[in-house]
Amino acid sequence: MEATEVAQQSWIKHNLKGDPVIWAVAFLLGIISIFTVYSATGAFSFTKYGGNTELPLIKHLSFLALSFGVMWLTHKIDYRYYSKIALIFLIISIPMLVAVIFIGVNVNSASRWLSIPIVGITFQPSDLAKFALITHISTILAKKQQNIENVKEYALPLLGWTVVVCGLIAWANASTAIVLLSCVGLLLFIGRVPIKYMLILGACGIFLGGIALFKGERFNTFQKRIEAFTDPDKMSFQLQQSFIAIATGGIIGKGPGNSTQRNFLPHPYSDFIYAIVVEEYGLIGGIVVLFLFMVLLYRGMVTVSNSERAFGGLLSAGLSFALVMQALVNMGVAVGLGPVTGLPLPLVSMGGTSLLFTGVSLGIILSVSRGEVVESE
Repeated sequence: MEATEVAQQSWIKHNLKGDPVIWAVAFLLGIISIFTVYSATGAFSFTKYGGNTELPLIKHLSFLALSFGVMWLTHKIDYRYYSKIALIFLIISIPMLVAVIFIGVNVNSASRWLSIPIVGITFQPSDLAKFALITHISTILAKKQQNIENVKEYALPLLGWTVVVCGLIAWANASTAIVLLSCVGLLLFIGRVPIKYMLILGACGIFLGGIALFKGERFNTFQKRIEAFTDPDKMSFQLQQSFIAIATGGIIGKGPGNSTQRNFLPHPYSDFIYAIVVEEYGLIGGIVVLFLFMVLLYRGMVTVSNSERAFGGLLSAGLSFALVMQALVNMGVAVGLGPVTGLPLPLVSMGGTSLLFTGVSLGIILSVSRGEVVESE
């Protein structure tokens, strides 16, 4: 028995490097995801798969396994390599975001996806754009720390790329654009960017993003959701069902697979999966999920403080902010702290590209922590 435990510890040490707490949080969220998605897709399996409840679970397990595989592969690569390819990915993402405006595939009443010909797989270019923008900004900030006031070489690229990417994303997905712009603002603050440039970025982002939103396909939906959030008499159907799920969950919940609101709540396996977590696992389950994301943020910041290179610290901070801010928005919407959005809960909600890029982000954070551990040894 002792020999088996030693062998297991040896395997983990050589194959799962980096911060062990982040690995533990990722695995726990993955386990929660499997149970919750399987339960939440009950009604969905009848409408799309003729009652075969295993098919959506198998699909989700495939993407979840692929996400962990991508996370493992990414964490084995030296994080400094990503600074060399970030601009390439950013340039590639721009025409994709433009293509979404004209030929985007409509899924769940929103055209945020592109379809890959022949194979028929859809993906969200905004996921690639978010990752590329955060990585490229981290690269610029790290290289220009000694020349922080140079507007031409430093400020203009930061402002330009951020405004263009957030503006294009806002056309079809305002919530993602707002979260990304906020994340970039935090990253610039950590990177010691002068306040005047941050104010200019915020003003330009709000102005151009507002134009994109007003001209985009989701403006009416955005307007209705803001009105529903600010006027209690106009509470949306989704929020009503989410409140019922949370209220009936109580302290310990109804138990795994016993949700009733999954049959009424729109997209309970993605946008409102947190409501299903609370309904089935109670307030305790909801607090556990929130706690796991807070631990993830804390360990991401520990990685930042331990990093001896500016790029590693900035990259880890940016990706940590992006993941946790998205999670907080998703959970906040479910409990009525914000207007309804279409943001999934990272590593928990059912999804495709969202899960994959969550795996990439976590893998890079682990790569940064792994690099510092290797250097300290």
